Amino acid sequence: MYIAITQRGQPFFIRKHPRKELLEQIGVKHAEKMYRDRKDGTYHVGYVISGHWLEVFGTEGLTFAKKEDR
Repeated sequence: MYIAITQRGQPFFIRKHPRKELLEQIGVKHAEKMYRDRKDGTYHVGYVISGHWLEVFGTEGLTFAKKEDR
């Protein structure tokens, strides 16, 4: 289970597939990856979809953030 939070605090609840389910909930077909720089590298932390900046969090102690090799 995941939860995505927009820049305005609006939650989106996700069962298994963050990108696919967010696109369905918002009703569009395109998403851009959103990244965050940290001291130990750059991480994929969510998506930008139709003007929403959605940061995805795991709800069971898992993190969604994935280190990117850029």
